[in-house]
Amino acid sequence: MRKLFQLNPIELQDLLTQKGREKILYKILPYFFTELASKYFRVEVEGAEHLPTRGGALICPNHSGVSGFDAMVLHHEILKAVGRYPRVLTHKLWFVNQTTAIPAQKLGFVEANLSNGLSALKKNQLVVIFPEGEQGNFKPSSHAYELQEFRRGFVRMAIETGCPIVPTLILGAEETHINLSQLSLTKYIRGLVLPLPLNIIPLPSKWKILFLKPIVLPYPKSKAKDRDLVLEISEDIQEMMQERLNQEL
Repeated sequence: MRKLFQLNPIELQDLLTQKGREKILYKILPYFFTELASKYFRVEVEGAEHLPTRGGALICPNHSGVSGFDAMVLHHEILKAVGRYPRVLTHKLWFVNQTTAIPAQKLGFVEANLSNGLSALKKNQLVVIFPEGEQGNFKPSSHAYELQEFRRGFVRMAIETGCPIVPTLILGAEETHINLSQLSLTKYIRGLVLPLPLNIIPLPSKWKILFLKPIVLPYPKSKAKDRDLVLEISEDIQEMMQERLNQEL
């Protein structure tokens, strides 16, 4: 952000154009905000050497904290570690209207579905996917660090594209917001679940992000349709991540 105040008049005038304003809005300010968040949460990163510097890969973290800070901070730390902008598969509520959809897209967020994930991986991009979905993010704080059932889409993507899975643990995000309960609105919109947080301003808990050793699945593409195999792999990865979470705690 300091660079913004060191621009010469020509560079400053360029930023005042429509394109320049978009650069401030969608690149400079988000970077400044997420860097500030990293400092606020005193983020510690381990295992960054497990992040691929080229080619597609699935970054699969646990999900928590209600607000989505974990997605933004993780995106920022990946960018700092390997200089790559990951695509973050994000809750559909970000894309219900243009007001939220356009900023989300500029920040590298894409709607969480199998098609979008495969498309990004086939372009050799990093893809962040939260296997727990909103069930993990919006679970009550009484169930902190208890991984919710993994959805199996990340395994199908990995088998179909041959891309590695990088299991990722985020510790500390659970404590940023105290979630009292989970509200199910599936009666109105299919699959819609919302949290009931006690606090709006995030608490300054210390975070640790741990990138584990990549997992390469040695199966042909046709096995992506084998439900039993996909379920078994998903459960094995969830169990491994839960055991490591427990050790870290």
